[in-house]
Amino acid sequence: MQIRWQALDKGLQTDLKALQQGRHHDVFGILGCHALPALQLLSENKTLKTQTSKAAKTPRTVEWAVRAWLPTAESANIDGLFELQRVEDTDLFIAFLTDKEKHQIAQHYMVNWKESDGFEHSMVSPYTFQPQLGELDLHLLAQGKHWQLYNVLGAHPKKIDGISGVQFAVWAPSAERVSVVGDFNGWHGLRHPMRVNGGSGVWELFIPGLQAGDVYKFEIRNRQTGDSFTKVDPYAMAMEYRPATGCIVYESKYQWNDQAWLESLSTYDWQKSPINIYEVHLGSWQRAEDGGFLNYREIAHRMVAYVQWMGYTHIELLPISEHPLDESWGYQTTGYFAPTSRFGSPDDLRYFVDYCHQHHIGVFLDWVPAHFPKDEFALGRFDGTALYEHEDPRKGEHTEWGTYIFNLGRNEVRNFLISNALYWLKELHIDGLRVDAVASMLYLDYAREAGQWVPNEHGGRENLEAIAFVQALNEQVHAQCPGAVVMAEESTSWPMVSRPTWMGGLGFSMKWNMGWMNDTLDYFKNKPIFRPYHHNQLTFSQMYAYSENFVLPLSHDEVVHLKGSLIAKMPGDDWQKAANLRLLLAYQILHPGKKLLFMGCEFAQWSEWSEARALDWHLCDEPLNRGVQLLTQALNHLYKNHSALYGCEFERHGFEWIDCHDYEQSILSFVRQTDNEKVVCIFNFTPVPRQNYRIGLPESGRYIELINSDAQVFGGGNMGNGGLIHTDNQSWMNQAYSAELTLPPLAAIVLKLTAE
Repeated sequence: MQIRWQALDKGLQTDLKALQQGRHHDVFGILGCHALPALQLLSENKTLKTQTSKAAKTPRTVEWAVRAWLPTAESANIDGLFELQRVEDTDLFIAFLTDKEKHQIAQHYMVNWKESDGFEHSMVSPYTFQPQLGELDLHLLAQGKHWQLYNVLGAHPKKIDGISGVQFAVWAPSAERVSVVGDFNGWHGLRHPMRVNGGSGVWELFIPGLQAGDVYKFEIRNRQTGDSFTKVDPYAMAMEYRPATGCIVYESKYQWNDQAWLESLSTYDWQKSPINIYEVHLGSWQRAEDGGFLNYREIAHRMVAYVQWMGYTHIELLPISEHPLDESWGYQTTGYFAPTSRFGSPDDLRYFVDYCHQHHIGVFLDWVPAHFPKDEFALGRFDGTALYEHEDPRKGEHTEWGTYIFNLGRNEVRNFLISNALYWLKELHIDGLRVDAVASMLYLDYAREAGQWVPNEHGGRENLEAIAFVQALNEQVHAQCPGAVVMAEESTSWPMVSRPTWMGGLGFSMKWNMGWMNDTLDYFKNKPIFRPYHHNQLTFSQMYAYSENFVLPLSHDEVVHLKGSLIAKMPGDDWQKAANLRLLLAYQILHPGKKLLFMGCEFAQWSEWSEARALDWHLCDEPLNRGVQLLTQALNHLYKNHSALYGCEFERHGFEWIDCHDYEQSILSFVRQTDNEKVVCIFNFTPVPRQNYRIGLPESGRYIELINSDAQVFGGGNMGNGGLIHTDNQSWMNQAYSAELTLPPLAAIVLKLTAE
């Protein structure tokens, strides 16, 4: 039996047309159980206040209408008690109930239906539930200050009124309709339309019966254009393995075991602690025997053992937020809250972080708030408008990267990014963030010619919205996550990047010292005969070394795009190349600033890094490469075990030149110190040994060589000073004492006063 179209109230006809066309803005006003107004069901222009019951064959007063939208159903009923009748030529089913009959069905009644293929289905109606998002949640989102927004938006398994299901919510203010689609409804956009919460632009729907593991997306219809398209959930916590792009309802079951590590962070003084970072791309550090990716858990055991042996204090992961293209290395993110499924589940990643912490290794994450890709399934033009990005391409696009720029002037967008940063730190126990491409955010004219950018309200090129964003980001991270650090990859001379916001700074913990990296690598590329003319590239860093809290990076960016590996940059034959690399690594460790070295550089990989294959670990069996690896290990442990090298890295009194003027022989010497310890660092940047070279020393007594990069075990020529070095009472180089030393070729030596 069908209900004739003409029998419907005109208002319901209008609603039904919009519903059938997928453009109804308030489906909860139609679907579900609703009290009937006085005029609802019309027949031949006369009011019908009664409907005949099949069973009783007697008139009854109809006061309620239960409506369900079932596009492919042939028949349906409510709780097995009352038949639902199809409205002719539509997908709407209606049952008219008396007040007594209405009380016979459950508050959250079951809709049972049979498909044309004969299969029968049952589901508690989603349209019987009240809104789940509170006014405070919506208010904080509008203000851009809902720091745990990931607990509200997205997909979350929960139980409402004793019924299990999944709560979905998404921000799409320009949508005319938003629906949840997935395997559970045949990806049909009219099966589960959502409700909008007033003028907030936030849509929500609780779907009973769904659970963790279900795959979903959002189908959105734009109000202005009428276009419909499918998008991933910006807050999805898990996504399918590429090239699939579906979101996965996820609920963590992981039990953490790193409480001791977390408690130690409350008193962690990172400024006066050793931070020596091993930068890693998880997909190419090591591979399985068949060439496939390893799981986060497998990587954890292999990497922690290696990192402990090598003496690093932290691991920094290149971006592991979900991304569709391996070649992007993770820098074109499409799933900001979803750890990439290439290496397992989010709980597998939790295991990785937990295992690192249990073995006293910190974990940093490369985080990308500066831009996002244009993939149609992702954030770009999310609701049919420039929602997360700027509409004006002069502000909203990075043409050199082919990506969009976040509209940081929008409260909800800032909220999205800050809550994302806090999510990684709080929920996944990440210890800090390296923020990618900060300069591209700070400058409106970044990589743009005249006429391609829009000045700020004062006519300047500074992005005032980005400044406010990074300041708010750093304030919240430091306030909510004790011990966490935030490092800026900022390549310009922007002032006070790593100074507190209350001083007018950007509030980052540290800044990558790109100037030191560029000057140092440029110097080392020169043949030694030309190095005297470039001596200032080694000394200039002391002119600004304490203006910021610096990290000294030798990162992935220096070993890609035909730049060659670190050892390949070095001049000379293979022995000299290795000696130069050992000297470079020693110079990095001994220079003030926290340290970062990209994987493979520690054992002198010859080939340029590629994300498509594992590192050339077989080289560690070669004497030359093994020597570089062993030196890196020795330097790391030297740094970690001597407070003079890490205790005052950001303070001028922690460094003192012995001599920076011997450019003709390309020799440098300086003291690294704290109140309790001093070490002397001497470098010979030429392949010429320097015999009987007098060096000024700060204290009288006997010195020992803590390290000599020319030692035989490191692949060197084993030239050095051996045993103990006795000082003379001859002042030299503004030092009260001195000694004559042998300086090995292309080598660094480190001396320390001994009580022996």
